Amino acid sequence: MARRKITTSQAICIISLWFILCYLMLTYSKNIDFYTVFVIVASAIIVFVPICKSRKNK
Repeated sequence: MARRKITTSQAICIISLWFILCYLMLTYSKNIDFYTVFVIVASAIIVFVPICKSRKNK
């Protein structure tokens, strides 16, 4: 089953939503510890790797 490519507008929407969620997480957390940083890094990997793979194949 072939995957559809992520368009530029879809990539911009996904990335901007990720930035907004990270901003909210950092501003509303009582303290920034290792777990918070780990969650942000893990979510970045989950968000940016498929986008980069899709954009690279284009």
